[in-house]
Amino acid sequence: MLVLDVGGLAEALVLARTLTPWFATAKVGYELYAEAGPAAFDALHDLGLRVFADLKLHDIPNTVGRSARTLGRRGVEFLNFHAAGGLDMLRAGVEGLKEGARDGGHAEPIALGVTVLTSDADTTAFAARLALAGDAGCDGVVCSALEIADAHALGLRTMVPGLRLMGSDAHDQARVASPGEATERGGDWLVIGRTVTGARDPVAAASRVAAEVEVALDA
Repeated sequence: MLVLDVGGLAEALVLARTLTPWFATAKVGYELYAEAGPAAFDALHDLGLRVFADLKLHDIPNTVGRSARTLGRRGVEFLNFHAAGGLDMLRAGVEGLKEGARDGGHAEPIALGVTVLTSDADTTAFAARLALAGDAGCDGVVCSALEIADAHALGLRTMVPGLRLMGSDAHDQARVASPGEATERGGDWLVIGRTVTGARDPVAAASRVAAEVEVALDA
């Protein structure tokens, strides 16, 4: 999954076109969404990419439910919610997302609960937030590679950020792993960002990620 935290839509689309041989899904976060809004979803869909709306919704249940419904109607394939928002909020978000997708005639999207950000070294809240995501009907969670097994034990799929190629800068991430390690641990979707997009040669870096994942899958 390619992270497009690059600001403007034109720049994001150039990067997406360059790297589509290695990625099937693009992540639209706050930065790109603030710049381009839902037009980013449409443009990436036009390139044949699935869309992860990484907007981490967190508000009162009514607001989250209505917002998720709107995003579901836009056809996003993935949407996440801060599990810290509680059970009622998560349930409202999951239900709103699915309803919106049905209203828009889209395939059922994936609802994800955000457990603990990979930039946070303190994972004290992880177990409670994981349980909330499961109880609320989330399809999966966003977690580090170190927590994949815990999520799978509850029947939840995993979206895994904080991944870095060997020798790459960890930047602001506290709990990192390599793409190969995350694959070996059973990560369902790997979030690949600055280790590729910030590389001197993004194409070469993307190729390294793909090769590392392939080796891990064949092991």
